[in-house]
Amino acid sequence: MRVRKGPAPRPRTDGPAGKAVTLPNGRELTLTRRHFLYGVAGVAALALVGTGAAYGAGQSRGSDGTATLTVPTSAVVSSNDFEDMKDADAPVVANTTIKLPFGSLVWVCDDDIGACLLPTETGKPLVEMGLLDLKAGKCTTVLEHAVAEAEGYEIYDVRANSAGAIWTEADILDGLWRVYAAKRTKKGLGEPQLLDEGDGNWEMPTLACAGTYGFWQRLPQLDGNARVENSLLQRAAFGSADAEVVYESQGRMACAPTSCGDGVVATPRARANGTYYQMTRIDGASGAVTDACVLPSSMKPMECSWGPTGFTFAFDGIYSYGDGIANLGTYLPMAPVVTSLAEAAEDGEDAAPEHSLPIESVNPATRAYSEASWLHFARDPRSAPAWCGPWMLARSQTNLVAIDREGRRVFPLPLENGASDYGDFLASTHLGKRAVSFCNVDYAPIGGEQQKHCLVKVWEQA
Repeated sequence: MRVRKGPAPRPRTDGPAGKAVTLPNGRELTLTRRHFLYGVAGVAALALVGTGAAYGAGQSRGSDGTATLTVPTSAVVSSNDFEDMKDADAPVVANTTIKLPFGSLVWVCDDDIGACLLPTETGKPLVEMGLLDLKAGKCTTVLEHAVAEAEGYEIYDVRANSAGAIWTEADILDGLWRVYAAKRTKKGLGEPQLLDEGDGNWEMPTLACAGTYGFWQRLPQLDGNARVENSLLQRAAFGSADAEVVYESQGRMACAPTSCGDGVVATPRARANGTYYQMTRIDGASGAVTDACVLPSSMKPMECSWGPTGFTFAFDGIYSYGDGIANLGTYLPMAPVVTSLAEAAEDGEDAAPEHSLPIESVNPATRAYSEASWLHFARDPRSAPAWCGPWMLARSQTNLVAIDREGRRVFPLPLENGASDYGDFLASTHLGKRAVSFCNVDYAPIGGEQQKHCLVKVWEQA
């Protein structure tokens, strides 16, 4: 284990937007800015990644009468109508900054600890895994190479919090992957535990963590031998190799799970006739479902998460149905939504996890969300939002904005000089007193030394 204190020049790892590349499996892929998230592990790793966000068309209510989220246009408030705040009134400030190697990637779902992948100078291994101390402003490398490096694996993805870390490793050439996790210790991480493994018939698992558990989502490849298998959300306690199924979806889940502090949000297929995606919040301690809401038929979110008012979700396309919730952007209730599922969870914290919920038990919660007023942040979504105290942070064009939904105010966060044209990316997904962003900086100021690093900013309420 060693502490990384300063920046070091690194080769660019993200491909140019719009450039076509051929993957090892023969599939052609057009790189977009969103693929920046996968660049650090090499373009070849995209062969193991799913098709990403998509959207379709259909009816908001199926012939089976399934109750789905129905919000009239009159119940939706646009952030475009909010007041713009001035610099002198900055509600959040970056009290702590951390410089990492150029091309690093960062994920945060905890007020104190974040996870990152750090490109190496040699290219073998491709990346190292680090933990960020958000209070001290330093990064500690906790895994210098894949556990299965001798078998041809590279570190691919990671999530971490104060309790531990969960990560994936990939053997790209053979289409193999493994999921590992380890408990956090004073010296870094404890002994890695192998939790799951698979081949090219399964997509590379997506990760989340909540409380003392690491979560991973297992989806079958659309064209693989396991394509008829169910999708699974699984978990294991940090420090243990004992895995359990938390939720099972009869069909592919809509998007990756999101770490939301003490819970995880998943988007399984609802147990109903037709295709309905069900936003589902799962408690990190008990594994029980604490809230759920069914979206209209075939409406597929790109991201789902959890905020102080309930579910938030985002679309990167426009639907021809759905009334008030049908356009590109991010949506969340204007005021807290209380559902029967949330009340039941408070009364039975030790209840066994539900592997799936009948649609009848979800309908009352869905109706509660349908009766709410909603905020629409009308910008192309790049990630789930995060909260810095009462302020919601979300990605606008190339910079982040802080939104006060109650006061109906918007404050654009300053973009770093020399930041790449991609701009700032929001690393955090949780509710807390801190939120984290990062950007790649590459410029030479007049009369000064060249700046080339990944700049991490830790935002706190002013």
